[in-house]
Amino acid sequence: MDEVTDSSADALADTLAAVQRLTRRRLRHGLSAPLLRGAQVELLRLVGDRPGMRVSEAARELHLAGNSVSTLVNQLVKAGYLRRETDPTDRRSALLYATPAALARLHDWQVRRGALMREQLAALDPADRAALAAALPALRKLADNLHEGPAATLRTEPALGDPGGART
Repeated sequence: MDEVTDSSADALADTLAAVQRLTRRRLRHGLSAPLLRGAQVELLRLVGDRPGMRVSEAARELHLAGNSVSTLVNQLVKAGYLRRETDPTDRRSALLYATPAALARLHDWQVRRGALMREQLAALDPADRAALAAALPALRKLADNLHEGPAATLRTEPALGDPGGART
């Protein structure tokens, strides 16, 4: 795939979105807790990895507006998944912490997702598993490029099929 065509770019984006959507759908089955939107899960993961971060830091990291992250924070505080504390060095700022309930939910999701992926990968033939393993470094670079790119390029058109509304 030396030349990047519209069809190959679309096929990659569609396939990655389908894998993500179908993984969520499979993992939702049997879930007793209320569903969380994709943006809520992203924020919980971020705060779980970096406890004590400010809302403004989370907004920059997630490439979202500060008021959007504030809304997510309020929702997750109300649900019992985030704790907000006043920053002792700047009383106007809040520091965010994932609650034990959030960390347990994220851990459970990660364990279940890992089991699902192992099961599905085992069902593939060895050549397909090898091809996927070989593609992982390139996919990681693609994710890094998307993450590090300017936020303005992420929303040049209406967000059709935006996974931010997906629920987990």
